[in-house]
Amino acid sequence: MPSSTIRVGLLAYGAIGHEHNLAVQATDGLALAAVCDTNPERIAAALELAPDAIPFAEAGAMLDSGLIDLVVVSTPPDSHYSWAKAALERGIHVILEKPMALTAEQCDELMALAAARERLLVVYQNRRYDADFVTLARLITSGVIGEVFQYDSFVGGYSRPCTYWHSDASVSGGAIFDWGSHFLDQILAVMPGEVAHVGGVNHKRQWTHVTNADHAQVTITFVDGTQATFVNSDLAAARKPKFYVLGTEGAIVGDWDPQAEPAVADLPAILTIHRPDAPEELVELDVVPAYAFHSSVVEFLANGTPMAVEARQSRDVVALMQAAEASALDNGMPVVPQLLR
Repeated sequence: MPSSTIRVGLLAYGAIGHEHNLAVQATDGLALAAVCDTNPERIAAALELAPDAIPFAEAGAMLDSGLIDLVVVSTPPDSHYSWAKAALERGIHVILEKPMALTAEQCDELMALAAARERLLVVYQNRRYDADFVTLARLITSGVIGEVFQYDSFVGGYSRPCTYWHSDASVSGGAIFDWGSHFLDQILAVMPGEVAHVGGVNHKRQWTHVTNADHAQVTITFVDGTQATFVNSDLAAARKPKFYVLGTEGAIVGDWDPQAEPAVADLPAILTIHRPDAPEELVELDVVPAYAFHSSVVEFLANGTPMAVEARQSRDVVALMQAAEASALDNGMPVVPQLLR
């Protein structure tokens, strides 16, 4: 491969690993050099797309192979910190899945190590590139509904949670960490104000076969009084909109697409603008280039072009979630998160 090509290794190959594989194949400047998984069937699936990649059954062996410049860590969240640290210590660039780690302290250590080794450390905040959110962010920034003072987001429904690691709080970080890594990142991306405090609530009322909360809510209060909320629920017999944003001159609602039942999170929300004394306006979603995140990685490593997603942003998301979990343990009492922004 050309000397300028960034050699990529995939650490763990599930559905998200496959997504990264597709992105690598479609992005100039990236090439899949290695893949690691303990399941031979997953290795075989990866090699169908990238037959020249070298397979590994042990992660340390792949990191020590000298075959890769960049590793994508798609292991469960409780191991993100350890594998990112191992890669950075070997001088390998790192893309992490969400969340960056399970504590802000772990994130800070990884960021300091990346800076010392002059290596890229970034989190794959793929929901930042969703067409509905990109459109929503543009509308908010352009002032279509005036000054935003309330931003609510929701994901979930009424269903029995799976028994995979997503539902194990010791592995995933809990219900707040699972989807909050996406939705709280979106909130911080469009709400630039200083955070005053965070409140969190976890309900455990129905699903006793898993350890994640059945229903979780995070409330962020900004210094100017603006608020944002995020709810992740497996007890919502009636869903709230995905987005509900109030401004001084109108509102934006993002309704779940009923065509996606039961997997409503798989399709973008239907956005409408509501203004006083005006008919409801259906919004056409912006077109987002495929694999824009991976292209930005190439541009950063090749030319130093700043990325829209930065490690410090994902670190602050972890700090928010950590504060919300602490608040939930204290019956929702406010906690001041230690943010960098």
